[in-house]
Amino acid sequence: MPQTNQNQHAEWIRQQLLAAGTPTKAEKVKRYFPAGITTTGAMAADVTVVINSFRSNNQDLTPEQVLQVSEAVLKKAEYSEEVLVAFGILNKLVKRNFDDDLLQRFEYWLEHYASNWAHVDDLCIKTIYQFFLSRTHLIETIQPWSHSKVCWCRRASNVAWVKFIHRPIGSKVYRLDPTRVFENCDRLLRDEDEFVQKSIGWLLKVTSQHHQAAVLDYVRENLSRMEKPTLRYALEKVDKETRAAVIAS
Repeated sequence: MPQTNQNQHAEWIRQQLLAAGTPTKAEKVKRYFPAGITTTGAMAADVTVVINSFRSNNQDLTPEQVLQVSEAVLKKAEYSEEVLVAFGILNKLVKRNFDDDLLQRFEYWLEHYASNWAHVDDLCIKTIYQFFLSRTHLIETIQPWSHSKVCWCRRASNVAWVKFIHRPIGSKVYRLDPTRVFENCDRLLRDEDEFVQKSIGWLLKVTSQHHQAAVLDYVRENLSRMEKPTLRYALEKVDKETRAAVIAS
């Protein structure tokens, strides 16, 4: 696909988002990003509409061409929602297209284009999730992301795992080794980024639903090292009595 067409698609996406936004919506969006965000004012539902409109209007594009559009959008993105659309137009294509090397592209995107927690979570929970469903052999290979210099990639090393603690896939169940979860948490417990900390709690919370005893042991052993928000998230699915006993231990 010619470069000009990629840019035309990217510009169409931006204009659709700008048209969907309003000052009132922009204020609502900003509430979720206290550190600041550059927004068109488009809400999550608006982003979904733009993604679906792009798909329906461009059914002739190959998966590789859609990937090229995603790249064009990301390189020129001025607004947070453009990044979300760039990830979203790809998520239905990654399960049955592309090779394993696309995972390296995702890592690059996290380190160069993600700029808030929503970017990380959308890419991980929607697009990378679909990618992993047909490539479970790659799930544990993202553990080195926890060493990244970029906080968003470190967050992703946890978030991309939350749907694979116990995941039915066809006639089988994929179970992520909880040892890997605890290794990631060990590596990141002293991380200064609040969104990395929240991702630790999220991952432990989901893990506790299938490995509660192991998670409670881990929390007890690391209680003095855990930030309060991390601890709160980690024990969210544990009953009140057990939670109180762990915190008091």
